[in-house]
Amino acid sequence: MKIGDLARAGGVSVETIRFYQRRGLLAEPPRGAGARRYTEGDLERLLSIRAAQTAGFTLEEIATLLGLESDDRAAARALAEARIAAIDEKIATLKTMRAALKDLVKDCAQGGDGPCPILGAFSIPAKTNPRNSQTRARRV
Repeated sequence: MKIGDLARAGGVSVETIRFYQRRGLLAEPPRGAGARRYTEGDLERLLSIRAAQTAGFTLEEIATLLGLESDDRAAARALAEARIAAIDEKIATLKTMRAALKDLVKDCAQGGDGPCPILGAFSIPAKTNPRNSQTRARRV
C-alpha cells in the first residue's frame, strides 16, 4: 500500500508517518517501481505506536517498547510502572489546579466590590477605553 493508504488505515496523516520515520519508529521502505510500498506489518506497527500513545507513553518510551523482545516482561513492566507514576503525578497536579479554579469561581460568584478574583489571581488588567492611546499602543 502507498503512504496515503497506510495513513488512512492507521488514522493518521502522511506527515505523522514521515515524522515517525524520522524518529526511527517506522521504517521507510525502499522505492519499488516508483512509490514506496508499505506492508501489513507496517500498519500493525503504526497501530501499535498509536495504541501506546493512547496509553500515555512518550515517543521515546514507545521506541524502547518496540525494541524489546516479546518476552521481556520486566523491562515492559518497568516502563509501564514509570508511565503510571508520571500519570499519577499529572492527575495530582490537575486536581490541585481544578480546586484552585473552583475556589476562584466561588469567590467570583459571591460578587462584591473590587476586581474580579479570577482576573486578580492572574494579574489581568481591567479593560480600558479603546480610544485611549496607551491601550492602542499596547495592542500594536
